[in-house]
Amino acid sequence: MILKQYYLNCLAHASYLIGDQSSGTAAVVDPQRDIDAYLDDASKNGLTIRHVFLTHFHADFLAGHLELRNRTGARIHLGSKAQAEFEFTPMDDHDSLDLGRVRLTVLETPGHTVESISILVFDLDVDARPQAILTGDTLFVGDVGRPDLRASLGWSANDLGKMLYHSVREKLLPLPDATLVYPAHGAGSLCGKQLSKETVSTIGEQRRTNYALQPMSEPEFIELVTADQPDAPSYFTYDAVLNTKERPTLSQMLEHQLKPLDLEVMQSLQAVGAQVLDVRDPVEYARAHMKGSLNIGLGGSYATWAGTVLDRDKPIVIVAEPGRQEEAAMRLGRIGFDSVVGYLRDGISALESRTDLMTGTTRVTPAEAADALASSTPPIVLDIRAPREWQKSHIEGSVNIPLNHLAERIEEVPANRPVLVHCAGGYRSSIAAGMLQREGRLDLTELNGGIAAWEAAGLPVIQ
Repeated sequence: MILKQYYLNCLAHASYLIGDQSSGTAAVVDPQRDIDAYLDDASKNGLTIRHVFLTHFHADFLAGHLELRNRTGARIHLGSKAQAEFEFTPMDDHDSLDLGRVRLTVLETPGHTVESISILVFDLDVDARPQAILTGDTLFVGDVGRPDLRASLGWSANDLGKMLYHSVREKLLPLPDATLVYPAHGAGSLCGKQLSKETVSTIGEQRRTNYALQPMSEPEFIELVTADQPDAPSYFTYDAVLNTKERPTLSQMLEHQLKPLDLEVMQSLQAVGAQVLDVRDPVEYARAHMKGSLNIGLGGSYATWAGTVLDRDKPIVIVAEPGRQEEAAMRLGRIGFDSVVGYLRDGISALESRTDLMTGTTRVTPAEAADALASSTPPIVLDIRAPREWQKSHIEGSVNIPLNHLAERIEEVPANRPVLVHCAGGYRSSIAAGMLQREGRLDLTELNGGIAAWEAAGLPVIQ
C-alpha cells in the first residue's frame, strides 16, 4: 500500500494519494487544484488515479476534483448528503471501495459540514484493522473542525455542533488506539482554533491530548468548540459553494491569465477598477511600488490574505519578479480567484522611467519609532494584528484594527495625523500600508520587524 501526504504550507492543507501497486489503482483525497504532484507520483509508482474523494466541500480552498476527473477520467466520490452540479458517486455510511488489496471505507461524520465524511484505510495484506483514517475537517491533530462556517448556508452552529459531538464520539473514538489520524489541515488553518503543527497523529494520542475529545456533555462540547473561533474570510462561503459547481479547470484559467501587459495597458485597467497586486517581498515593496497597488508577498500566507483583502469580482493585474507571475496566478487559483487578466511586463523595472507613478513606504527601526512617539507630534500607532495577539502584548496607546477589518474601518484612521503601522513581523503591515496609502493616508511609516523587533529592543509593552 502507498499512502502519501502532500502538505501545502501556504494553506495549511493536507491531501493524500492512496494506491495499491499490485492492481495499479489509486485514489486521491482532498486534492489541491494544481494536480501535477499526484500525477507524477502515480506515474512513478505504476499507478492510475481512478478515484477522487472530497471529505466535504472545503471552504478555504478550491479542490482539484474536476481537474483530476478531466485529466485522468477519475470518478468523484462524495458523502451521501452532498449535492453538486457534477456527476459523483454518493458514499453512504460504511460503504467501501477496493483498490486491489487496499480498502477505503467511508464513515459519515457530519458536524463541520453536513456532508462530511472520514475514510478508513485498510491494507488487507497486513491487518484486518484499519491502518489509518483520513478525517478531513472533522478531527484535526489537537482540535476538531469548527461547526460555525455553514451559518451563511442555512446551518446553525448549534445543529452542526450536535452532529460533530456524536461523529467524533460514535465514529472516531471507538477506533483502535494505533489507527493513524491524517487530517485535511494543520496549524495556520482557519478551520479550527487550536490545530497542532503536527500533520499526523493516532486515535490514542488524540484521545489523551485533544481538548475537544475529553469527557463532556453535548452542550459543554458545543460551547467549547464554538467559542473564540478566528474570523473566517469572506471567500470561505464563496469557495464552499464553488466546490459544488461545474467550473473551468485551473489550466484553462491560467491559459487566459498569463498575458504580459505593457504599462499603459495596466494603467488603463487600473483606471477602470482593476486591482494591482504586487507579490514581491515586503522590503522590496517598501522601497518602491506603483501607486495604488497592494502588496501581498508570495513568501507569506499569500492565498489567505489575498482572499481576505482582494475583491474577487474585480480584475487583478500582477506585479511580480520576472518568472514568478505563474506562481502568483496559480496560488490565487487555489482559492478560486480566477480574475487575473495579466501581469506587468518586466515587473517593477517597467516603472523605472515613470517616477510619477511610483511611491514607497518608510520603514523605521524600533528606536526611531520610540523617538517619534516621544516627540511633540507623535504618530498614531496602528496595530493590525488579531485581537488575541494585541491583548497578549501591545505598545501603550496603540489602536487595534485587525487587518481583516481594516477596509471597513479605514475611516477610524485619521487622514491628518502621522500613522505608524505594525504587525508581528512586517508581512501584514506591508499589506496594510498599501491599503492605507490607497485611501489617502500618506503620512505613514512601518515599524520594521513589527512588535517582535520592538520587544527584542527592550522597549516597553502593555501585557
